[in-house]
Amino acid sequence: MLTVDFDRLGVKPGDKAIDIGAGAGRHSFELYRRGADVIAFDQSVSDMESVAQMFGAIELEGQIPDGGKARTEVGDALNLPYADDSFDIVLISEVLEHVPEDRRAIAELTRILKPGGVAAVTVPRSFPEKICWALSDAYHEVEGGHIRIYRADALAGKLADAGLTVTHQHHAHALHSPYWWLKCAVGVENNDHPLPKAYHQMLVWDLMKGPWLTRTAEKILNPVIGKSVVFYLEKPKVPVAAR
Repeated sequence: MLTVDFDRLGVKPGDKAIDIGAGAGRHSFELYRRGADVIAFDQSVSDMESVAQMFGAIELEGQIPDGGKARTEVGDALNLPYADDSFDIVLISEVLEHVPEDRRAIAELTRILKPGGVAAVTVPRSFPEKICWALSDAYHEVEGGHIRIYRADALAGKLADAGLTVTHQHHAHALHSPYWWLKCAVGVENNDHPLPKAYHQMLVWDLMKGPWLTRTAEKILNPVIGKSVVFYLEKPKVPVAAR
């Protein structure tokens, strides 16, 4: 399940890319399949071990274009161990809502992005997120959980303050919003409740089969109840302050 539109991101074989807060690696795998020289970066050792194994499996299946490379690294998004202007593409998806010092994380991703490079940043959308917070304290009051609800214009301002230019934004995963509302209503740890369990089975079916009905419904509903907001950005070739 991809949140980012990789066609819009414009990934090309050989592009140096980093997926910050890669987690289980869904976006890292897509970068690799498109031929990028990609680093999956996360603070979780176990997640990066699993992602490294999957990178190996993808390579063995012969899915990688010439120029594609992949590796995992463990570290802190607030102190990225890379030189300035290192990457053509920087991706950070569903991470900033967990980070107390979000401006520092944004500054770091901007620092390592090359002038003329592109980035994608995604966070939970405010409207669906507010409903989840209202229905369940357990949804967000957990260690490492969501610590803020972003308004899209406020996040766009923080990205612009860091020197990035927003080129496009959209919403994604409308069909996932009702699932999380159900989970929050019955208890986020109540995995056996029939309502969210049945809805989850539908989401898995949709992911595996991609039927016309649900794909069309999600496209129509994304602007209304999309679970995530996605920003596409560029780092100016000439620093904004110098213009």
